[in-house]
Amino acid sequence: MPRVAGGPGSLTARLSRLRSAAITMGETLRLALDSLRAHKLRSFLTLLGVILAVTTLVAVMSVVAGLNFYVADRVANLGANVFVVDRFGIITSEDAWVKAQKRPLLTMEEFNRLRETMHTANAIAAIEGKSMDVRSGNQLLEDTEIQGVTPNYPEVRNMNLASGRMISEADELHRSPVCYIGADVAKKFFYNVDAIGKTIRVGAHSYQVIGVAAAIGTAFGQSQDNYMLIPLGTYYKEWHTQRDSLTLFVQARSAEMMATSEDEARLFLRAARHLPWDAEDNFGILGSDSIMTLWKELTGNLFGVAVALTAVFLVVGGIVIMNIMLASVTERTREIGLRRSLGARRKHIVLQFVTESSMLAAVGGIIGIALAYAVVALGRASTSIPMQTPLNAVILSLSVSTAVGLFFGIYPAMRAARLDPIEALRAEG
Repeated sequence: MPRVAGGPGSLTARLSRLRSAAITMGETLRLALDSLRAHKLRSFLTLLGVILAVTTLVAVMSVVAGLNFYVADRVANLGANVFVVDRFGIITSEDAWVKAQKRPLLTMEEFNRLRETMHTANAIAAIEGKSMDVRSGNQLLEDTEIQGVTPNYPEVRNMNLASGRMISEADELHRSPVCYIGADVAKKFFYNVDAIGKTIRVGAHSYQVIGVAAAIGTAFGQSQDNYMLIPLGTYYKEWHTQRDSLTLFVQARSAEMMATSEDEARLFLRAARHLPWDAEDNFGILGSDSIMTLWKELTGNLFGVAVALTAVFLVVGGIVIMNIMLASVTERTREIGLRRSLGARRKHIVLQFVTESSMLAAVGGIIGIALAYAVVALGRASTSIPMQTPLNAVILSLSVSTAVGLFFGIYPAMRAARLDPIEALRAEG
C-alpha cells in the first residue's frame, strides 16, 4: 500500500519527529548546563571522585605506554632480527635461579658449531665480559664493562661509530691489545682530545683505542655507554676463567625466519649436549618479544592496581552523584510538577535528570583528563621516560566516567518521573 503524503510513515513525518527529538535534547542539555552553573561549588565537590579516578587511569595508562616504548627501545632492542642464546635466559623465581646455576657453560666450541652449521642465521656474534676499573694516566673510571667480542658484534647489535674504526678480523686473529670504547669512557679520559691511538689500562694490561662508539644514553638511570670492547681472542687470553660463559647474539635471515632460527639453534645445542627428548633445555633462548612479554606481565600488575583504585574512586563518585541528584529532585519538586502540568511526559523528566547526571560525570572526566595531561607533562619533564598519553586512554576514561553518571543517575531520574504532578505543584518552592 502506498504511503499517504503527510502520513505517519512519510518522509515529512520522520523529519518532524527528528526535529522534535533534537529540540527536546537541546532543551534538556540547556537545562542540565543551567543546573550545573547554578551550583558550581557543589558540582565540583560532587565530581572529586570521578576526577581522581580519571586522572589515575589516564596517568597510569600514559606511564605504562611510555615505559613499554622505553623498554622496547632501550632494553629489548637486541638488533634487527636478533635473538640471544645464553646460559640462563629469563629467570623469574628463586627456585629456577638455583636450578639454572647447575647448567653447563656456553663454550667456544658450541659457538663455533652453531656458526658453522646454522643455515637460518645471517651472523652469530659472541660476547663475554666482566665489570672492572679502568685507568688512563692518573684518571680512574670504576665499574666499566670489559667485553670481549667477535668482530661482527657491533654490526649485529647495530652499534654506531663516532670516530675511528671497529674491531677487525685481523685484531681477532692476532689477539691484538686494542679496544673500542663507549662514549662515557671517551668523555672521562679524553674530553676535548682525540681518543684514537691513546692507551687505557685494565689491571696489568694496556689497550690502544682504535674507535669510539656513538652515545646510547641511559636505561632506568643506568648508563649504557660505560664499556670497552676488546677482541674475544684477546679477552680469552687475558681475562677468561673456567667459570665464565659466552652469550651469543644470533641474527636470523629475516623477521619471518626468527622462530625457525630459534628452533634450529635449540636443536643443535640439545644435540651437542645429548639432551633426551623429554628433558628441559639447559640453556636460554630469548628475543625482543620474550623480553617485552615479561615486561608487559609486570606492567599488567601495575595497571591492575590502577584499575582497582579507579573502580573504588568511580563507585564513590557515582554514589555521591546519585545522592546529589536525589537532593536535586527534592529541591526541584515544584519545577517537575510544573513541567508535567504543561505537558512534559515521564520520559522527558527521566531524560532531563539522566542527561544532567551524565553531563556532570562527563565534565568530571574532562577535568580529570586535563589533570592527567599535566601530571604526564610534569613526569616527562622530570624523568627520561617518554610518557605518552594514548588516545584510547582518553576515550576509555571519558566513556567510563559518562557511563558512571548515566548509571547512578537512573534511580534519581525514575524517582523524579514517578512524582505525582498535583502533589509536586503543592510542594514548597
